[in-house]
Order: sequence, then structure tokens, then C-alpha cells
Amino acid sequence: MNKIYVVGIGPGEYEQMTIKAAKCLEKCHVIVGYTVYVDLIKNHFGNAKFLSTPMKQEKERCILAFNEAQKGQNVAVVCSGDAGVYGMASLIFEIGEEYPQTLIEVVGGITAALSGGSVLGAPLTHDFAVISLSDLLTPWEKIEKRLKMASEGDFVICIYNPSSKKRGDYLKKACKFMMESKSESTVCGVVKNIGRTGEEMEIITLKELSQYQADMFTTVFIGNSQTRVIGGKMVTPRGYKI
Repeated sequence: MNKIYVVGIGPGEYEQMTIKAAKCLEKCHVIVGYTVYVDLIKNHFGNAKFLSTPMKQEKERCILAFNEAQKGQNVAVVCSGDAGVYGMASLIFEIGEEYPQTLIEVVGGITAALSGGSVLGAPLTHDFAVISLSDLLTPWEKIEKRLKMASEGDFVICIYNPSSKKRGDYLKKACKFMMESKSESTVCGVVKNIGRTGEEMEIITLKELSQYQADMFTTVFIGNSQTRVIGGKMVTPRGYKI
């Protein structure tokens, strides 16, 4: 039987890829992915054949991978972060029902909530929720409800895909919903270009975040009622007595 590996490559920097992911890609004949992600790893796995498709062609990308696997090759489908967190793993399994002769293995990676959290300090030490503001596949009404429920539950909230050219005001709207149950002074953090050239971070308040100009390469962290700044870092205490 042939095989497809669905591999999370982490935030982009080779050093932040897991050892298992790197070893897996080293033995693959074909590596398939979104153009930007393929470009991030080409220099490290030059012996493989690289195939890519642009954004919004995820289904075509998966079918391409299965077709390559049927040729008897080891194939990897790469995703940024972790393949099971807003990645390709679920779609590969769904399409894989049409290719029962192909085995599927998911290789975990470091998702932006974790790699970005380490840049900020320790924002996710207690219960947290991860919510994407992209409404390409999820109705905005459902996103809005999730934001409100997580805020009312006093979760730390990590936001993926906070803004784009077509969604320029989505982060502002999200902050407005969250300020219904969170204080305007809630400690928040933003990290841009995690693990890539131009990485930068900033710690601000929820009110300031509502005016922040984010992009698709920004990951946003909204603290809970206990989150504070310690030594210039965003920290959510676990609750230990000191």
C-alpha cells in the first residue's frame, strides 16, 4: 500500500520543526503544499519533488497528493503549524475515503498558539480557546457566538487569521464583542511573522488591540482576568501559591 504523510512544519523556521517531521520529509519522494509553505522548506529537502497549489485550492492539492501516492511514492502534504489545527489533516482523511488503498499518517507540528505564546512569554498557562476569524468556511454568526462564549467563560483567547484585505475590520468587531465581558485593560499580545524573518511582538490592552492593524501573518492573544505583564512578558498564572 502507498502512503501519505500530513506534516505540520511549525511556524516556518527549520529549527522549530519537530525532529519527527524533518525525518519524515527527508524520506519522502514528493512534497505537496501551499506555495508559501513549500518555499519555506525547499532548501532543506532538495532531493524531493515539490508540487504546490495556491490558496483556495486545498481540495485540488489533496487529490494531487493521492495521485502521486498511487505511483508508489512516499508523499507528504505540508501545512504550517500543526496539520490538525486549521490544517489539511481532516480534508486528507475525508478525500482519502475515495482512496482506500492509501495509508494516511499525521505528523504533528507546533501550532502558532504555542510558538507565538513562547515569544510573548506564558500567556496560555491556564484554560484557553483558539478561534479563527476567517469566515471562508465558518459563518460569521458562529464565530461571533464562539467569541462571546469564550469571553464570558474568562478563557484566554488565541485568535488566528485576525484580518485580511477583505476582513479589515474583523479584529475590531471581535474586540467589541469581547469587551462586553472582558475589561478594556485586559492584557493582550500580538506576534507577527512567528519563526520567520521580521518576527516581532507587542503587549497591549484589549482597548488598544481594537485599533491594531493586524494581517494574516499575525497571531493575537487576549488574556483572561488574571493575565498580567511580568518582566515585559505576557503571563497567565496557573494558580500556584507563591
